[in-house]
Amino acid sequence: MPLSLSDSTGPGAVEDMFSMEEFLAAEQAKELVRFSTAGSVDDGKSTLIGRLLYDSQNVYEDHVRAVTKAASANVAAAIDFAQLTDGLRAEREQGITIDVAYRYFSTTHRKFIIADTPGHEQYTRNMATGASTADVAIILVDARKGILTQSRRHAYIASLLGTRHIVAAVNKMDLVDYSPEVFYGLQRDLEQLAQKLHLADLQVIPISALLGDNVVDRGVNMDWYEGPTLLEYLETVPLGQDVTGRPFRLPIQRVIRPDQDYRGFAGQIASGAVWPGDRVVALPSGRTSRVKSITTFDGDLARAIAPMSIAVTLEDELDISRGEMLAAAHQPPLVAANFSAALVWMDAQPLDAGKSYLLKHTSQTVKARVTAIRHRVNMQTLDAEPAATLELNSIGVVDVETTRPLFLDPYDANRLTGSFILIDPVSHATVAAGMVREVLSGQQNASAVAAIAIRNPDLLRTVETALLGAGLQVVRTRTANRYLIQKLLQIGVVVLIEAEGLSDFPTEISIARDPASLVFEPLAGSQDESDIDLVLRALNRSNP
Repeated sequence: MPLSLSDSTGPGAVEDMFSMEEFLAAEQAKELVRFSTAGSVDDGKSTLIGRLLYDSQNVYEDHVRAVTKAASANVAAAIDFAQLTDGLRAEREQGITIDVAYRYFSTTHRKFIIADTPGHEQYTRNMATGASTADVAIILVDARKGILTQSRRHAYIASLLGTRHIVAAVNKMDLVDYSPEVFYGLQRDLEQLAQKLHLADLQVIPISALLGDNVVDRGVNMDWYEGPTLLEYLETVPLGQDVTGRPFRLPIQRVIRPDQDYRGFAGQIASGAVWPGDRVVALPSGRTSRVKSITTFDGDLARAIAPMSIAVTLEDELDISRGEMLAAAHQPPLVAANFSAALVWMDAQPLDAGKSYLLKHTSQTVKARVTAIRHRVNMQTLDAEPAATLELNSIGVVDVETTRPLFLDPYDANRLTGSFILIDPVSHATVAAGMVREVLSGQQNASAVAAIAIRNPDLLRTVETALLGAGLQVVRTRTANRYLIQKLLQIGVVVLIEAEGLSDFPTEISIARDPASLVFEPLAGSQDESDIDLVLRALNRSNP
């Protein structure tokens, strides 16, 4: 019988049934969850992701046909789920994951970005890359083999990277006859591991990625398990940790100067929010100003939040370049050239503590060296052990010294301003990823730390060169802000203040030694002594 279309089923009715604008707006409004998979070789990470995509109906039919092995009465059983994410030819040929594969999918509750990471030890660097932005880490454990060394390594890296929610998916339960005894034994071991790693949120779920039990649907084989399925957990896990509520940080990537009437400082907001009129501090100079405007490609904004890319103009003319930072004036970051960090070593050549590396932090790159290796983590026991170096895939805690101060936050407070990478200056290979733990004060002798205000610009430049040559850490600034100067002194650096035109200092050369009182006094010496020698002597240094 032919289909009869009435007026109620015309074009207007179709538009009422489905609006592309409304659909896109609804998708945009969904909360985004980033999660990564981790675990040892052949634990079933790619198979799990393929099953998750297939059962949640997020795979196109032609893609399913491309990875179907052969005709079968049970269509799902004929699909090679791992190949839904393993896209490289070498991955398909060897049946392993080599590179990080990213996939997007959505459900009625949330949208997701998956990072399917490799399990082989030689590709640990790829795992660390994929997990670095994850809200949730899914660590697979083979129900037959239990917790392996690589499983511990990946769990430890996830904890280092600040991943707050960990799912331990006990896979291949079908191969142990869905035994609750096997699962509960592994659950106890995993909870002990989580306690040792100080993981606040661990959810252990028994699954069969190949057959689909407890992935999207509950199935009938594990009625003794009363917890959520994997997808139920991902759709309901509380994320929190809103970076817009943290102190404002804007690493400067570029200064935009299209004409003489506009000077904008461009970059991606690392954390926090900013409004026109907010008072900000420019680092390392320490000078403050207020935000005049916030510019984007689509026009000016009344407010900008992380992780937006913006350009800001200031009410005052400040000299700011790439690699420097704008931050909230009342909540500035730490300024330090010495700090401790957790380090994941990613290079075949072991760490050379006497070697100079390049350290990339936010938008600046500086020379750095590892001054001490505090300990290496034993991946079998997760205990700290003495070490003279770090080899490929080793994890340890080290002390780092840079030639220029960095603008830091501890990693657990701010992922972007608390992380860095080390680069080999010859091969330009990334050799390590680091997470800042704490700033080290007292690295210089207390007598070699002071704030010195010099009015003569030429003398100030000469003194700065002499202090750097004498091995001192120096920060040069034009601010008279007591709070900022005190903070700089507390971390153990010499503060050189450009005092030309400032009335806050009594003489041509003034010095303050005590961060608490910060009283500037005239620096005087004998008539035969040069100004440079006078400053160096005041800091217990000789002229190099």
